[in-house]
Parts: sequence; structure tokens; C-alpha cells
Amino acid sequence: MSEVKVKKEKNVSDPVEVENRIRELCQQFPHGITDQVIQNDMPHLEPQQRAAAINKLLSLGQLDLLRNSSGLLYRMKDAQSASKMKGSDNQEKLVYQIIEDAGNKGIWSRDIRFKSNLPLTEINKILKNLESKKLIKAVKSVAASKKKVYMLYNLQPDRSVTGGAWYSDQDFESEFVEVLNQQCFKFLQTKADMSRDSKQSPMVQRNSSFATSHEVWKYICELGISKVDLSMDDIETILNTLIYDGKVEMTVIAAKEGTVGSVDGQMKLYRGVNPVIQPTGLVKTPCGLCPVFDDCHEGGEISPSNCIYMTEWLDF
Repeated sequence: MSEVKVKKEKNVSDPVEVENRIRELCQQFPHGITDQVIQNDMPHLEPQQRAAAINKLLSLGQLDLLRNSSGLLYRMKDAQSASKMKGSDNQEKLVYQIIEDAGNKGIWSRDIRFKSNLPLTEINKILKNLESKKLIKAVKSVAASKKKVYMLYNLQPDRSVTGGAWYSDQDFESEFVEVLNQQCFKFLQTKADMSRDSKQSPMVQRNSSFATSHEVWKYICELGISKVDLSMDDIETILNTLIYDGKVEMTVIAAKEGTVGSVDGQMKLYRGVNPVIQPTGLVKTPCGLCPVFDDCHEGGEISPSNCIYMTEWLDF
């Protein structure tokens, strides 16, 4: 019994064996291990030996050093991350890891400071260095235009950061949204008019007046009025504003799996409806909804005499 105990202590004291055992513990706990976990697993190991093994793994780039509310965490680093951070010191690796964990939503320098417990001047220096290596990038957030969030260089920012299709350089594109609003409603209104003109039974007319969000999305894409790629969610956001305005109604039906536009066996259908309160005469004219109304004047690039929308309205 004593021989086995002596053998165990001898193996556990060997630096290579200690490093291997720490690696095994990190693989068992992929979210990270604390110093206490290592102590519990190897109680007879001297603190100096434990620290030496950890520092060796950190210097080799095989471990990540993290910090949470309970203290330091050690986590295995994947080979790709290790190659990116080759030649970096532990503080730079720590900041990089914090930014990596933030994903495509990014993280403010204030939060990096809180998680790393490093001085702000040191953090700013590390951030500039990582940016120069094109390992991270700074992105302006629509939530706070004067602040920047940091994320990995190859990530596409989340729409909560950029604002999605409705923002350009942190400015809300109200005119673009208004044009989409008009065109989506025009499509649904035209479909409703065609169903009424079909002279079929009222139920058939009602059912044929509905359109899926995929049909509306396809129509908008074919118009080519958007400089950015719009998703189905973007179009449904516009359709929701029309619902709130009382111009459109929505219903949900069951759909076969794999049907275009269906989600979890359900499909949303939209149709234009007559508003409860009729708009005033001015709003019915193109000028009432024109996104460039303020720039329209005789002799200018935009003027009533060469307005195609006014011509279409007069012909109607």
C-alpha cells in the first residue's frame, strides 16, 4: 500500500505528468477550471510546482487565462487561436479571449477592463496592438453612437450592433423605410384589388387576396430599390408596421414542412385592408408620402413637372 502511494506521489510531482494532468482536467471541464480544482485533484503537489506547470502551459499557448466573479479560470486553447496569438504576452491573450467570448455582439473597453482587471491605459495599448494585427476590430454601436465595441476581425456584427438594414453609419434611414412601407402596401393592395375583380365567391376572393411574406420579399427584391440584402425578417418588420397602421391584417395557417416561407409548420399570410379612417386628400397625392418632398421645387433636379409619381397619379 505504501509503495503504491510513493509511486503516485512520484508521478504527480513530475513536471510533465503535472502538465498532462492539467490538460486532462481542462478537457473534462471545457468551460474552465479554477486553481482549487487542480489542488483538489493533486493535493500533494507543492504550490510552486503547480504554478510552474500552469505558467509553462500558458507560455506555450496551450491554456487561456480567464477571470470571473470567483477568480481565475484556466481553459484549453484551440490550435487555431493559439497560432493567431503566437508571440503575444499573457495580458494580450487574456484581452483577446475576453473579446472572443463576446462573439459578434462585441464588448466595450469598460467591460474588458472589468473582466481583465487591467489598467485602462494598458487595455488601450493592447487593443491598438490587436487592431494593427487585424485580430480584432472596433465597431460603432447604434445603441451608443459615441462608444465602440470590439469583436474578432472576421466576424459580421450582430444586427443589435449595426441596427440591420434600417441603419447606415448609425443613422436611421427613415426615407428608405417609408419607401419600403409604401411598396409593400402597394403590392398587397394590388393583390386585393385583383381578387375583388375576379368576380368569384366572397370566400374565394378573401383567400386569394392574401400573400405570404416570401411573396412580398420577392416582389421587393425584384424592384431593386434596396442597396442592401433584405431578409424575410426585415420584410416582416415592415409588414408589422402596416398592421399597426391598420392597413394590413395577418393570419397564420398550417403549412407542410419545407414549404417556402413556413416556420415550424406555420405560415404567415398578409392582405391589405381598407383603413378605418379614410386619409385626407393631400395624403392620397404622391406629395403626401414623397420621401424627397423637401427637395422638390421647380427648376431643381426633383420638381413637380418631371415627377413620375405625379404623372402616374394624374393618369389614374
